[in-house]
Amino acid sequence: MNKRIFITALLILAAIAGFAQTVTKSDVSFKIKNLGFNVGGTFGGLQADIKFKPNDLAGSSIEASVASNTVNSDNESRDNHLKSEDYFDVAKYPKITMKSVSFKRKSGSNYTGNFNVTIRDKTKLIEIPFTYVETGNTAQLKGSFMILRTDFGIGGKNLILSNEANVSVEAEISK
Repeated sequence: MNKRIFITALLILAAIAGFAQTVTKSDVSFKIKNLGFNVGGTFGGLQADIKFKPNDLAGSSIEASVASNTVNSDNESRDNHLKSEDYFDVAKYPKITMKSVSFKRKSGSNYTGNFNVTIRDKTKLIEIPFTYVETGNTAQLKGSFMILRTDFGIGGKNLILSNEANVSVEAEISK
């Protein structure tokens, strides 16, 4: 369950980070069902190389990563389990990464980005919808999406943990 949350949070962080030069604030959160109950958490330590230009989507790019050991579900025992080999295996795979492939404008400030997301040793192409709104010298990025934990080999055949994890990302960036 925690692996699913961590993966989702990482994807959101990467998506938000990819739309500006410097991330000044970020919030990456995730939710996954465990025994039918929503369990949530956050990720920290986002690092990104962002070159997002709304008027030049073909020339835009985003590369981002988060340290897998920053997963925080407000439960130390659960967090330690998420960091273990069964989930994120932070000793062997210290980062979760994402790299943009392409962007499309849907309408107004609504975009989608296709990202190669790597968790553990698995890479999947994921489409991430987001908004990008500029105000003065800053821009606000918000996105949410769903990932499948088993796509990344996280948590095995766990019958009490949902395969779907929802990730939400908000970021403020300086231009």
